[in-house]
Amino acid sequence: MKLVKFIISLLAAAGLTYALNRPLGPVPALGRLFSPFEGFWQNGESKLDLPPTDLQLDGVQDEVNVVFDDNRVPHVFAKNDHDAYFTQGYLMARDRLWQMEFYTLAASGRLAEVVGERALELDRYSRRMGMADAAKKVYENGKTNKIFDEVLNAYAAGVNAYIKQLKYKNLPVEYKIIGYQPEEWSPYKTILMMMNMRNVLNGGSDDFRMSNALSKYGMEVVKDLFPNYPSNESPIIPVGTKWNFTPVPVPAVPAQTTATLSTSETVAFDVPQHSPEIGSNNWAVGGEKSATGLPILANDPHLQLTLPSIWYQMQLCTPTMNVYGACLPGAPGVVIGFNKDVAWGVTNVGSDVMDFYQIKFKDNTKKEYWYNDAWKPTSMRIEEFVVKGRPESLKDTVYSTHHGPIVYNAASDKNFNQNVPVGHAMRWVAHEKEGTDLMAFYYLNRAKNYDDYRKALTYYVAPAQNFVFASNQNDISITPNGKLPLKWKEQGKFIMDGSNPAHDWQGWIPVDQNPTVKNPPRGFVSSANQFSADPTYPYYLGWRFAPSERAIRINERLERMQKATVDSLRMLQNDNFNVEARRILPVLMKILNADSSETKNPAYQTLAKWNMKNDANEVGATIFERWVKELRYTVFDDEFPMKDLKAPMTYPSRNRMWDMVVKEPTAKWFDNVSTKNKQETLQDVVKQSFKASIDSLTQKLGPMNAETWAWNKVKSTDINHLGRLPGFGRQDIPNGGGAGIVNATTELNGPSWRMVVQLDKGWPKAYGLYPGGQSGNPASPFYDNMIDKWAKGELNELLFMKSKDEKSSRISGTVKISKK
Repeated sequence: MKLVKFIISLLAAAGLTYALNRPLGPVPALGRLFSPFEGFWQNGESKLDLPPTDLQLDGVQDEVNVVFDDNRVPHVFAKNDHDAYFTQGYLMARDRLWQMEFYTLAASGRLAEVVGERALELDRYSRRMGMADAAKKVYENGKTNKIFDEVLNAYAAGVNAYIKQLKYKNLPVEYKIIGYQPEEWSPYKTILMMMNMRNVLNGGSDDFRMSNALSKYGMEVVKDLFPNYPSNESPIIPVGTKWNFTPVPVPAVPAQTTATLSTSETVAFDVPQHSPEIGSNNWAVGGEKSATGLPILANDPHLQLTLPSIWYQMQLCTPTMNVYGACLPGAPGVVIGFNKDVAWGVTNVGSDVMDFYQIKFKDNTKKEYWYNDAWKPTSMRIEEFVVKGRPESLKDTVYSTHHGPIVYNAASDKNFNQNVPVGHAMRWVAHEKEGTDLMAFYYLNRAKNYDDYRKALTYYVAPAQNFVFASNQNDISITPNGKLPLKWKEQGKFIMDGSNPAHDWQGWIPVDQNPTVKNPPRGFVSSANQFSADPTYPYYLGWRFAPSERAIRINERLERMQKATVDSLRMLQNDNFNVEARRILPVLMKILNADSSETKNPAYQTLAKWNMKNDANEVGATIFERWVKELRYTVFDDEFPMKDLKAPMTYPSRNRMWDMVVKEPTAKWFDNVSTKNKQETLQDVVKQSFKASIDSLTQKLGPMNAETWAWNKVKSTDINHLGRLPGFGRQDIPNGGGAGIVNATTELNGPSWRMVVQLDKGWPKAYGLYPGGQSGNPASPFYDNMIDKWAKGELNELLFMKSKDEKSSRISGTVKISKK
């Protein structure tokens, strides 16, 4: 009997051991995950923070010295470029391998392989829009450039040198939790990383919503409510700048400029749309405005805030360069930064580079489509999806016309992006194979003057960026730059006719004719994602850019600024003044004033005393932001429903709404068509929306008080883990700002890197940080160590070393890398 019990116990233990060391569907092997010897406990070891002081690696050509500072930023000193990029790949992988792989899996449509069914529709969308396919073409085309190929391969070799060293116990904790092993890195994966940025910054379109508005109301109403240029603007290239080029001919406007949507072609459900409001700031002041007599440059790109942070700080020094700045994990070189002589930064342009075409297929096989009075063959590719937890792979057929892929063949509530019209082809600049974007940063990293800056920009394709520049030769410049389609006016504002050759993109704006300005008389250049240029610019770039409030505030302050310092520009990055409130709040309050009962409302009294700053503790900011949102909904949702299940539309801009409030107070749009027996006026909707805002805030927060209604408590900025793993993010970070504020910090988005660089004839001084830390390990003290300083608007002085032998009290460790 004892023997039987022993055998049963032994079998049970063996079975449990087997079960705990095998994945169960999407669940990883729990035994390994919880093992104190190799499981997640090992990721808490502090020894993981720095490499050994001596490393021998296959792949380096000569000795490399890496100096780590007190913020754990690596300063790489290599005797050749190959070793610099190899070491950059190795160190980035050591700190951010899981993040790098996550981005590439997302871009290539392979997330379902590691997280299961929940990512399948995102993967399907990524594949159908052709990001992985485009990345292959970009790399195949780009590797004909010898430097491009050598840099990417050196970087990939460094990443793989680290991966080859990894044992399970040293894997980033996300791999253990998900139950996944890292794959070999390749140059193609770096291009996927860049393709992911193209999608984040240029992967949106309003064509479908605008076509629905046009179909319902006609062109006259659409032109009135959705103008091509706002009444309130401060463009990136100053008004009055001369265009020193002879424009190429612009395509003629066809007789019919849009396709007609039928009811069967509309898409339903909750529709995400292009959002240019999520933007960035950059500027440079010339020597005549700075305290030093030389330029100072500032940049704070606004992106979704995540942990690990999207940026990684690094210095790279070789005989051909010595550069410091923010790098993208997964890509070689410095993207935003400075060297001894120049500094540069970027913000998103937001031009219209994604259009949809209505396609007429010959039959349900979709093998042919009507174009230029003839049937043309479509191309077809089969996409295969491996889904974790499923025994068999899934297949999906993607058809393409010469415009691009048919993203969705049928309407479904499962479709990841409901803003894409069914049966329509996508034309997107991200599909252009000529993109050697990394070469632009390669040359910027080595730039010595303005001419070098202009040369570097010729290599850049997408996503179009506003490249700001400053040099110690006292030059400043800004260029909305990228590969921009040559369009007739309003081309792509609505869905176009895929059978009409006149609706095709007809070419490209010459790169040397992209808008640009050098050393303008006002003494500064700046951008905040607003319109690139005023209507005198001879080419059409799009009808919708970010609202102008941030740009107006930046330009007002820079216009007045004299003897600018690093600190005055840092303070401008953290400016919380609400330009929109200055414009419209007095008008709205005057309407409320007409009713004496409103003036007794504590919320009214709070707004009346508000300093129009979205500071963290301001209750006035909470009330105003909620009121504006409610007012826009009250005015427009009855006529332009954003969540209409059959024909979603977009609201007219807030700028257009304020024009109506001030100049057209009797406009018909103030009436709510849903209330048949009442004719609402401007006064009605202002009062209704104010009451609704206060009621909503009270219901959510309780009676008004300074603590619970403070703007930072209501806005509640969160920095979540990239993979949404609970406990690995930071919530309720106290700060001010807002979408239309220079300090554009919202619930989930904000300044992902703040940098200010003071140029000098000798050695520049620079300051910067991002809301996170260098390490991707949640247990590391360098995972989120900069968040608190970031929330306060502070900056770290950046240690920019002249040589590996430079002495500094901030050096925390050194590593020597040599051939194995």
